[in-house]
Amino acid sequence: MKNQSRFASGRTHDVVSIGRLAVDLYANQYGCNLEDTTSFAKYLGGSSGNLAFGCARLGLRSAMITRVGNEQMGRFLLRTLANEGCDVSQIKVDPVRLTALAILGIKDRQTFPLLFYRNNCADMAFCVDDVDESFIASCKALHITGTHFSTPTVRAGSLLALTYARKHNVRTVLDIDYRPVLWGLTTPGDGETRNIPSPVVTREIQEILGHFDLIVGTEDEFIIAGGKPELMAALRVVRERTAATLVVKLGPLGCAVIDGAIPERIEDAFSVPSPRVEVLNVLGAGDGFLAGFLAGWLRGADYGDCCRRANASGALVVSRHACAPAMPTEAELQYFLDNADTLTEPANDSTLNWLHHVTPRRRAWNDVFIFAFDHRSQLYDLARQAGAPEKRLPELKRLLVETVARTEERLQLHGSIGALIDDRYGEDALHTATGRGWWLGRPVERPGSNPVIFELGSSIGSVLAHWPREQVVKCLIFFDPDDQPDRRLAQESQVRTLWEATNQTGHELLLELIPPKGCCPSGAILRTMTRFYNLDIHPDWWKLPPTTAEQWARIDELIEKRDPYSRGVVMLGQNAPIEQLAASFEAARHSRTCRGFAVGRSIFQDPARDWLTGQIGDAELVERCARTFEELIDAWRRIRKG
Repeated sequence: MKNQSRFASGRTHDVVSIGRLAVDLYANQYGCNLEDTTSFAKYLGGSSGNLAFGCARLGLRSAMITRVGNEQMGRFLLRTLANEGCDVSQIKVDPVRLTALAILGIKDRQTFPLLFYRNNCADMAFCVDDVDESFIASCKALHITGTHFSTPTVRAGSLLALTYARKHNVRTVLDIDYRPVLWGLTTPGDGETRNIPSPVVTREIQEILGHFDLIVGTEDEFIIAGGKPELMAALRVVRERTAATLVVKLGPLGCAVIDGAIPERIEDAFSVPSPRVEVLNVLGAGDGFLAGFLAGWLRGADYGDCCRRANASGALVVSRHACAPAMPTEAELQYFLDNADTLTEPANDSTLNWLHHVTPRRRAWNDVFIFAFDHRSQLYDLARQAGAPEKRLPELKRLLVETVARTEERLQLHGSIGALIDDRYGEDALHTATGRGWWLGRPVERPGSNPVIFELGSSIGSVLAHWPREQVVKCLIFFDPDDQPDRRLAQESQVRTLWEATNQTGHELLLELIPPKGCCPSGAILRTMTRFYNLDIHPDWWKLPPTTAEQWARIDELIEKRDPYSRGVVMLGQNAPIEQLAASFEAARHSRTCRGFAVGRSIFQDPARDWLTGQIGDAELVERCARTFEELIDAWRRIRKG
C-alpha cells in the first residue's frame, strides 16, 4: 500500500512532539501487586517523551515541546532526551510545578498496576505561550497525544500548534492515547483502566479529528473517538470528520491502515501481522509502535514497510522492562526483522541484547588519558614496605583524584581525562570522581585470580545494579590460549557471565588482557582477542600491553572486522619507565583503534612511596604525579600529531 503523504523539504526537524514527559518508576519485582513491590527502576516516560526518544533512537531528528519541573527529575529528563539526540530547546523549565511521575507494576501478562502522580504537574501547564511558530515551521511533522486536549490550557496550546502546522505545511499526527484517569473518569489510583466510554471525551476528540493527517489508536481508542460500541461503526464516524490516514493497532495481531473509505470488516483493510514474542510488559508498546511507524512514514516508505517496522518495534518493547530505554535502534530493529520467525524471546537473545547495548547513541571518546590507580595488592605491599598503616591508602587514592582534576584543568582536557579506581581502598575516591564527566573505570576481579574470581561475589549482575551507569566495568584476566582446557573454559565462562551482565545493566566493559609469562605477548594477545570474538563476546574496551607497529595494525584489522561498535583500546603501562612508554606510543602512532593509555604505577609508584614514608606531603605528591601524568599526555599528543 503506497504512502501518499508528502512532506516539506529543507526542514530542520523531522518530527516535534507535544504532550506528556514524565519520570517512570518501574517495579523491579514481577508477579506481585504494586503495594508489595520493594524496589523500582527509573526511566524517562510519558507517551510523547517516549515517542520523541524512540524516533531519535531510530535516526529521526526529533524534538519536544512541553514542560518539566525545576528539579532533579526535570534535569534527568532533559539530559536523557538530549543524550539520545532529541532537540530539547523548546522544553520549558517550570519554576513552580514538579515533573510528572508514574509508578508502574508488572503483575502478570494482562495486569499492569499504574499510578499517575500528575496533580498540577509541569507538562500539564503547557500553554499557548510555549508554542513558537517558527519552530513548528521548521518541522516536517507535528505529533500530539489525546491527553493534551483534556484540559482548557493544554487544549489551547495544542490547537495553536496545529494552526501553525497547517499554515506552514507541516503534517500532523494524533495518537489518541486514551487514559481515562487523565480525563478524570476513574479514581486517582486507577491508571490501569483503559476502556471507559465517555460522551464528553468522544465529543472533545471528534472536534479535533479534522486537524490531523494521520491518526493512530487501538481498537478501544477508535471506539472512544467514534462514540460507537463497535469498531467499524466507530471508524465510519471518524471518517466523516477527517480524511486522515487511520492506523488501527490490533495488539498481537498487528495493525491495519485505512487510507480511504472504511471497509465492511477490519480484516478487509490493508493489514500487516505482528511478530509473536513473549510479553513482559505492554506499557509503552504503543509508543514504540508509533516511533517505528513514523521512522518509515517520514522517509516515504510504503505502508507495508511502515507497519512491519511499527509491529517489530512494539514487539521489542513489550519483551523488555522499560518504555523509552526499551526502544530499539535501527540496527537491532533490522536484526529482529531479519530473524523474527525464530526470535520469539528477544529478551533472551544475546546478539540482540548486545546490539541494544552498543548501538544507541553514546558519548564519543577519541583520545582518552586514564590515570590507573585501581591497584590493591601492589599498594598494600607498598604500604608494608614503607612501614605505613593500610588505613592511609584511602587517603592516598583521594589525593590521586586531585591529581586527575589538576591535570584536567591545567591541560584543558575536559572530555579526554579519566581514572581507574577500586572500591577496596578507593571507595571515597570513586564517589569524589563520579559525576565529573570523566572516563571512570572500576575493577571487579580479585587481584591475581586465575581463573578470574569476582571480588564482590559471584552474582555479578546484582552487584553492578548498584553501580552508577557512567562507571566502566574493568576486568583483568590472565589468559593463555594454550592453557589447560578446564582453566581456559572456566576463564571464558566467567568473562561471558560478566559480558552478559554488563549488557543487561548498561555498563560498558573493559577487558584487560595479560599474557602468560614465557609466551610471545603479541601473538597471545591477538589469539586471545580472536578467541573471545569467536565466542561472541564483545567487550566495549580492550586494555592491552604495548606492542609493535605491525601488531597494532593486526589488532586494528581484527577489531574493525569483528566488532564495528568497539570503543577501542587503551594501552597499559606495566610500571615501565616514562621513556619506554613514550617509545611504545610511537609504535601505536598510526593505530586506528588505540584511543590512549591507562597508566598507573609508572606515575604514582615513587611519589606514593615517598608519601607513605613521610618524605613528602600531600601537595608534593599531587604535583609530582600530575607532572608525570602530563608528561605522558604531552608525549602521546606530540607523537600522534607527527
